[in-house]
Amino acid sequence: KLFFTDYGNAAKVERCDMDGMNRTWIVDSKIEQPTALALDLINKYVYWLDIYLESVEVVDYQGRRRQTITKGRQIRHLCGLAVFENYLYTVNSDNLSILRINRYNGTDVQALARLDNAKEIRVYQKRSQAAVRSHACEADPFGMPGGCSHICLLSSSYKARTCRCRTGFILGSDGRSCK
Repeated sequence: KLFFTDYGNAAKVERCDMDGMNRTWIVDSKIEQPTALALDLINKYVYWLDIYLESVEVVDYQGRRRQTITKGRQIRHLCGLAVFENYLYTVNSDNLSILRINRYNGTDVQALARLDNAKEIRVYQKRSQAAVRSHACEADPFGMPGGCSHICLLSSSYKARTCRCRTGFILGSDGRSCK
């Protein structure tokens, strides 16, 4: 799945399949300016920052069990969001510090370091990566991903895929080759 935020005409947190199909709003009320998003891949939770409402919130992948982690003026200056183990990590753009926030109660907030011009944060750790099984976009014997001549996108499950073409090409009638 692909998760994303939008605060155009109607602010929301959404999800869809990697090919853009099955687009679903998972949060569309009591939300104004969601600017950063992080996923707990193990427990299937979506965390986001709302800088207008000055809050960090969480829901499950279906938009249920919504909770506010923390709220207050300091949220207005946060950008970027990552989750690892018991903590959320974010950047305070006001003083350029990396913050660690307890994701269960929001009370344990610590400044860890300062970085010049940081706007985003990611945690790379083997335990935070979901195990990958074989999938529909694996290279075929000719080296083409999922048998697609240009781009392979996973669809509704890891067993399904959609082929797409680069700009200037159209998908052939076989659903795999681009012309």
